[in-house]
Amino acid sequence: MRWRARAAGAGPWAWVARLALLGLLAGLAACGRESPINSPYPAGAEKQNTLYTAFARNSPKYLDPASSYSVDETPYTYNVYETLYGYDYLQRPYKLIPRAAASIDPPSYLDAQGRPLPADAPGETIAESVYEIHIRPGIRFQPHPAFAREADGSYTYYPLKPGELEGKSSVMDFPKTGTRELTADDYVYAFRRLANPRIVSPIYSLMAEYVVGMQAYGDHLRQVDQAQRRGFAPGQRELPWMDLRADGFDGVQAVDAHTLRIRVKGKYPQFKYWLAMTFTAPVPWEAERFYNQPGMASRNLSLNTWPVGTGPYMMVESIQNRRHVLARNPNFHGEPYPCVGEPGDREAGRLADCGKPTPFIDRVVFNIEKETIPLSGKFMQGYYDIPQVDRGDYGVAMLVAAGDSAEKAEKYREHGIQLPTAVETQNWYMGFNWNDPVVGKGDTPERQERNRKLRQAISIAFDWEEYIAIFENSQAAVAYGPVPPGVLGYHEPPEGINPVVYDVVDGKPVRKSLAVARKLLAEAGYPDGRDAKTGAPLVLHYDAMTGMGANPMFDWMRRQLEKLGIQLDVRSTDYNRFQDKMRRGAAQMFMWGWNADYPDAENFLFLLYGPNAKATSGGENAANYENPEFDKLFAQMKYLDDGPEKERLIDRMVAIVQRDAPWMFGYFPKSGGAYQQWVGNAKPTQMVRNTLQYMKLDPALRARKIQEWNQPRWGPLWLLLALAVLVVWPSWVAVRRRETQTAFGTRAGQAPAASGARGENAP
Repeated sequence: MRWRARAAGAGPWAWVARLALLGLLAGLAACGRESPINSPYPAGAEKQNTLYTAFARNSPKYLDPASSYSVDETPYTYNVYETLYGYDYLQRPYKLIPRAAASIDPPSYLDAQGRPLPADAPGETIAESVYEIHIRPGIRFQPHPAFAREADGSYTYYPLKPGELEGKSSVMDFPKTGTRELTADDYVYAFRRLANPRIVSPIYSLMAEYVVGMQAYGDHLRQVDQAQRRGFAPGQRELPWMDLRADGFDGVQAVDAHTLRIRVKGKYPQFKYWLAMTFTAPVPWEAERFYNQPGMASRNLSLNTWPVGTGPYMMVESIQNRRHVLARNPNFHGEPYPCVGEPGDREAGRLADCGKPTPFIDRVVFNIEKETIPLSGKFMQGYYDIPQVDRGDYGVAMLVAAGDSAEKAEKYREHGIQLPTAVETQNWYMGFNWNDPVVGKGDTPERQERNRKLRQAISIAFDWEEYIAIFENSQAAVAYGPVPPGVLGYHEPPEGINPVVYDVVDGKPVRKSLAVARKLLAEAGYPDGRDAKTGAPLVLHYDAMTGMGANPMFDWMRRQLEKLGIQLDVRSTDYNRFQDKMRRGAAQMFMWGWNADYPDAENFLFLLYGPNAKATSGGENAANYENPEFDKLFAQMKYLDDGPEKERLIDRMVAIVQRDAPWMFGYFPKSGGAYQQWVGNAKPTQMVRNTLQYMKLDPALRARKIQEWNQPRWGPLWLLLALAVLVVWPSWVAVRRRETQTAFGTRAGQAPAASGARGENAP
């Protein structure tokens, strides 16, 4: 009886003590493991040639190149697909280079009768530009089940039999794969897909304006689509495959296996930049047919989730809204790393890999991190090599944080974090509505001169240097005109300054004095900010969309005009009403921005081209600016290839808008990368999108630093152990006392039980 009682009484407390001690010992042992206990990856993963990064929102929506146009999709599309052209990773201004194409050759020109024209023929005489693009032989698609064949030549996975898709949710679930050589027909097929009404392509309408026969081809495909849909329920996802090989159009043809011919209406030199975008990346017909089988869409098997390309990487894992993994494409031909950069690249070590075949990294893992704080924390622990590949603001934010906090600045230095920045091909400006009677063009020559001087005075008074320091945390460059750095037509100061707003003092631009601005304001008919005839104060209106700007920013704007005695009224509306104001030309002053699709001055100057006025044509000329001389020069410039003549025309156009001042040119924002010290060849850019191809890692250094930065903290665990002992000890003592008691008292050699204590089974 005594032993049974002892087991029943002592057992639970003994097990509590043992479990507590075992748990603490396990925790202490875990802290001493090679991989830190809070690592999000398996032990040893940090030693592999794998780059870890994150995405903060949902998984990319479109990885089909015909549809993809969102920035968060570009790390995948530009590394899986291989466009005909691309941009040199290091050189600035941006330089177009061949990728899948063997070279970049100028187009030939034809007149309206189809007769050849010389290369220097006037743009208005050219009826067609013919691009003959030679494709490198030997380029092969990534391994993919769409290409798998049997011994008799039939396709392994087409057509699939009922039940063959059971248990398959990834292309990696198909055991057999194949490949084939890239041909010109794959680019032809890609262009035809842009016109397919079943594919939402944001580029189709623009392409159809320029590519011969594309508009008519799109109309034809709509009829084919309607015919195929007969008998199917509205909204049916799974429709018969529309085989685009069967019918085409003259504007895009395969001359032979490695020659692509594209015919463009008139002369449009900027067309070459569209060939550097993934819209025109090759798509193999086998992949589209493979994904168009019954059951594929319901399993999320499509080009939007599992792209098929010839680029340096291929998708090998895709868990929606959780994780995506790119792995080295074993069939990639190994594009060499560039050997020429801009000043500073050699000093930064970005030319050390000159001529070596890319890519350098084996795998790229994208994990979802919906919250900024955990992402930043894991980056500082070394678990992410780059916070987000597609974002250019993390580095800027960290630079700002370092400027605000000496502690953070020191921590960044201790961790060796690289925070390079670059001024991007985008701009922010404050526009004056050209249709407005006060700040616009003016209806008489006298009024035009007065309004011009008013705009010039305001442009001097608005201190954009101060704006950048306050609201952009000094992470932007003042704009002297509409053309940003990295683009032909931009000139570094002092050469490229706006002479209406700045003087050159000791070789540096200095904003003109307020005295100059007040003189211009008086000549405009508003001495000290009052109408010279009526004495009424001049009140201007800034139209803002809700959420764009806040009270501190509006207060700053008011102070700028108060320097001249002008009052500013802020009219803030919701986005839809603001858009309606802009379409009607009812706003007076507003702030707007533009991010270039390609690095050409035309992509910025067209924002001031009269026929593009938003109020009359729905174009992107939000200021509704119109100047016949500017418009004439623009029409000439858009026909010119890059070179001195084009640059001279751009300079003349910039001088015109500097004098007319339809914009306060504002600033060019910076993008900034945040890279761990073991990431090599890192250079921030929002124009070059296949950057993963050029980066490299030092996994051994990463492993050492992660171990160093994540050393176990023994103090809290020892404290926890002490607290556990204090909690368990009294119970353990009580249990031991009970164990030592007998029916006749305490065992020999033991202290007597406390007063009143008796064994549970004492008589």
